[in-house]
Amino acid sequence: MAVTAVDAIEHVSGMYAGQRRVHARGLCFDATFTPSCEAASLTSAAHLGPGPTPVVVRFSNSNTNPTVPDGIRAGRGLATRFFLPDGSTTDLVSVNIPVFFASTPEQFLELLDALKKDPSTGAPSPEKVKAYAAAHPSAAAGLQEAARMPIPVSYGTARYWAIHAFVWDGPDGGHHPVRYRWEPDTGLLELSEQEAAGKDPEYLADGPVGFALRVQLGQDGDPTDDPTKAWPADRPEIVAGHLGITAPVTDQDH
Repeated sequence: MAVTAVDAIEHVSGMYAGQRRVHARGLCFDATFTPSCEAASLTSAAHLGPGPTPVVVRFSNSNTNPTVPDGIRAGRGLATRFFLPDGSTTDLVSVNIPVFFASTPEQFLELLDALKKDPSTGAPSPEKVKAYAAAHPSAAAGLQEAARMPIPVSYGTARYWAIHAFVWDGPDGGHHPVRYRWEPDTGLLELSEQEAAGKDPEYLADGPVGFALRVQLGQDGDPTDDPTKAWPADRPEIVAGHLGITAPVTDQDH
């Protein structure tokens, strides 16, 4: 399934030898995550307890093409790798939409098929995309979010969601469903298409970068197996900690 999906993505966005198959252009930074300890009673995760954790962060654009300019409406990614005290690591991958547009791998393949470019127009067929949305009504929210993705002032002025739900195992033996969201310290800052057109093709790394890790706490009945469905907005949230970017990593190729 994974190989099939990667091949299908290349049919949509193109193949670029020697590049990542998705999120081809990105920049990595050293960072520090400082927990607030608000999560300590709910999870035994080492990086959410006391004490800061070193992190490597990768910001990226979603396209397979590493030369697509930054100033377009597009998917962005924020991937974080936490280096834990016992020598292990744990990752948190997030994107700039709150819900996805497919609930299963099979549906994702259907969407990629619908997004294949028509040779006569060089763009996906609107009829095929509409047919996909009609066949999978739960995908509508994700498709709408994708269509109105903002153009950020920098990677550090966008909001990123880990669109899947997770379950924390608490120190008391309890289990707590959660969803993560990175909120930028600057607030959300966007550009118009006209403003973005005058920017350098690789401008998104400019500016200060810091994020609060907000965690939405699920309740009984909230879906934990469907990334197309958001939880109700009235679910309580905590701030689990703060991510501070310190400097670019010295070796961006690895």
